[in-house]
Amino acid sequence: QVQLVESGGGLVQAGGSLRLSCAASGRTFSTNAMGWFRQGPGKEREFVAAIGRSGVITYYADSVKGRFTISRDFAKNTIYLQMNSLKPEDTAIYYCAADTSKFYSIPTVGYEYEFWGQGTQVTVSS
Repeated sequence: QVQLVESGGGLVQAGGSLRLSCAASGRTFSTNAMGWFRQGPGKEREFVAAIGRSGVITYYADSVKGRFTISRDFAKNTIYLQMNSLKPEDTAIYYCAADTSKFYSIPTVGYEYEFWGQGTQVTVSS
């Protein structure tokens, strides 16, 4: 089992920045790829970013490419999502996810992740 706890959400004006954190505990040695997803009001959950087991390979949704950066701190068992140039359409609950079964791939769809955090609210005002 892997437990994930997100933090860092809040209210920010358009153009501002936030950094989300996701701390992992439990069987963290078995964690492969980790990702961020979000669900806006009245919308389905969507992929935001993912990072591979080594922390080198990353993937981003087109909507956040160039504005968001995912990173991984192995010593702290934590991943981050640095969000810059935020837009009102970035308003959502952001969820962290972890995969422990796929050693070589980096999933970009939610159903391929086994463990999820409780989410953190990000609200961007115009």
